[in-house]
Amino acid sequence: MNIDIHYAFLPQTDPDAALAFYRDTLGFEVRNDVGYDGMRWITVGPPGGSGTAVVLHPPAVDPGITDDERRTVLELIAKGSYGALTLATDDLDGLFEKLQAGDADVVQEPAEQFYGVRDCAFRDPTGNLIRINEVR
Repeated sequence: MNIDIHYAFLPQTDPDAALAFYRDTLGFEVRNDVGYDGMRWITVGPPGGSGTAVVLHPPAVDPGITDDERRTVLELIAKGSYGALTLATDDLDGLFEKLQAGDADVVQEPAEQFYGVRDCAFRDPTGNLIRINEVR
């Protein structure tokens, strides 16, 4: 038996900005873009169709969520402390330059971490923290 990660979910508060960032700036391919009742779920992933994908979803739309819970979720998203994702690349400096040129919100330039990883960090248009590890 094997097990793999199929989808990871990140909230997005502006589907067009999310699409532009993940597709145009980061270089992911769009695998699905579904609208319903004025909302959009956009599935993106690395080019070449590996099985793992990220679903960019409208936040706090579960019918069981209360108005207070919805406000709390939206406040956490606005602070950038709700969603996070770690990506990997064999060319951290090249990808960092591409992201900088695309006006990504840089949190940390490429640096060697004390725990043995070289990485950088930025925020997507919603505020989700995205770290990128260098694969050596």
